[in-house]
Amino acid sequence: MEVRAIAKFVRISPLKVRELVDAVKGKPVEAGLNILKFMPQKAAGIVEKTMRSAVANADQVDGMDVDALVIRNIIVDQGPSLKRFRARARGRGARILKRSSHITVILAEETA
Repeated sequence: MEVRAIAKFVRISPLKVRELVDAVKGKPVEAGLNILKFMPQKAAGIVEKTMRSAVANADQVDGMDVDALVIRNIIVDQGPSLKRFRARARGRGARILKRSSHITVILAEETA
């Protein structure tokens, strides 16, 4: 059985989140949370919060052992981008894309 938590429209680039997601995939939840706690990136806090939400979801399911949870997968998809313009030379404008992410954390019970 697996549980999931989704954080949508998070204002951080998906590339920056995907950078650190591979460090915790496949590990037990406690180990993954400890790794994320000591990472300096902004994305680490966002992924940690989403993972804690997935653990809380698992706690609500009858018969699921929260201590035996493993991070099955973390999927980072691109959300909508905010389009902005910055003034450039000779009256021109350069487009700036402020990207957003959808982060999905999937936890499953470890099969012994």
